[in-house]
Amino acid sequence: MSRKILFFINPISGTKSKLSLEKKIIKKCEEKNIAFEILFTSSDRNYDFLKEKIEREKISDVIICGGDGSLSPIISYILKTEVNIGILPLGSGNGLARTAGIPKSIDKAFDIILQGKASYVDAFLINNQVSCHVCGLGFDAMVAQEFSKQRKRGLSSYTRETFKNFFAAKTYPFSIDINRFLFNVEAFLICIANSNQFGNNFKIAPKASLSDGLLDIIIIKKTSKFQVVLAFVKQILAGKAIAVNEEATYKKNVLYFQTNKIKIKNPDMAPLHIDGDPEEAVAEISIEILPSAYKLIQP
Repeated sequence: MSRKILFFINPISGTKSKLSLEKKIIKKCEEKNIAFEILFTSSDRNYDFLKEKIEREKISDVIICGGDGSLSPIISYILKTEVNIGILPLGSGNGLARTAGIPKSIDKAFDIILQGKASYVDAFLINNQVSCHVCGLGFDAMVAQEFSKQRKRGLSSYTRETFKNFFAAKTYPFSIDINRFLFNVEAFLICIANSNQFGNNFKIAPKASLSDGLLDIIIIKKTSKFQVVLAFVKQILAGKAIAVNEEATYKKNVLYFQTNKIKIKNPDMAPLHIDGDPEEAVAEISIEILPSAYKLIQP
């Protein structure tokens, strides 16, 4: 079957030259005699034309050239279709691409796309908004907000904002409902992960899989900053998911468990991010997995 590839380039992702990327796409597709088109991502995140365009033009692959925040707005319009989704990682962290084993090198990532091997992976809904990677409330969302204001993107800027906000981080009250098990918690952050990491191989959810039909939930409770670091290293990096019960929620500083859905009440309006992009805080959040939501080209 002949391929026609539609490329979306995010012009503000990362630090790589977009002009050189366009030239590379043209060169590689022409060498392989593959039909292609290049578009740029939309700042309003509206791609309602996309599904009809795919069907009309018989597009086989949609390749997203950007970071984690570039993926969900496009993928949300083509869920449950037979089109293959590929990633050329241009972002600061590229957490979903790294989880999928897609190299940061554009040349190597392009080689994977040209092989055209795709399999279904999960996404999830946050109050009916699609997410493919990681969302969070509290500390990591505050970092995402501050990072979005920086003129210079990249790992160094993100690291600087993380350390600056860590020492100023506050806790928030949350009410959690996991399949009707209810508990209250004061926490620095709640992370809901489909990928195993924020990005740059900084793993927040080591047991996470893109295709297991489960969300990995990490809650870092109110404690000293030293205990936060210690508990993170001992429990999260060890990859030990726990059973959700009253004893665990009371005794442990870090809760790490897996579920297919979760509801969160956020009365103090802790900041929220979805796939690394800041979103407006909301008082109630309902999250559920979307199993086998789209076909991702992977190694």
